[in-house]
Amino acid sequence: MTMNVEQILAEARGLSEAGRNDDARMLLLELLKEEPNNQTALLMLGGAYFCSDKFKEAEMIFERLVLLAPGVGQFSIALFNTLWKLDRHEEGLEEIRRFLAAADKDKERETIDQYIAITKRFADSDPNPEAQNPE
Repeated sequence: MTMNVEQILAEARGLSEAGRNDDARMLLLELLKEEPNNQTALLMLGGAYFCSDKFKEAEMIFERLVLLAPGVGQFSIALFNTLWKLDRHEEGLEEIRRFLAAADKDKERETIDQYIAITKRFADSDPNPEAQNPE
């Protein structure tokens, strides 16, 4: 079966933008049967799961993308945001550390800057104020 990948991706994008995430997911899953490592389709599928609050499913997709391309900031941010939504903050911070070790510092400057801001905010916050002032 010959697929017009760009046409399918455009159709899935249109469905997703129209709020028809279930239809978009089905179309993307069909495409991924033929092209299991299509990064655009995987990213769109993960985004459709994320927008539908299906964070466990989104996590699996974004982890796969990170394995396929460990230094791509867009994939790392997607996984980080998903882990954060799942209240798995330490794993989210671990993803930041993993990405910073793997990233092309020049190519991924924007993502690195975002991650630096996130980690600074996290470091500046006091998650356990009683630990500093025991009574």
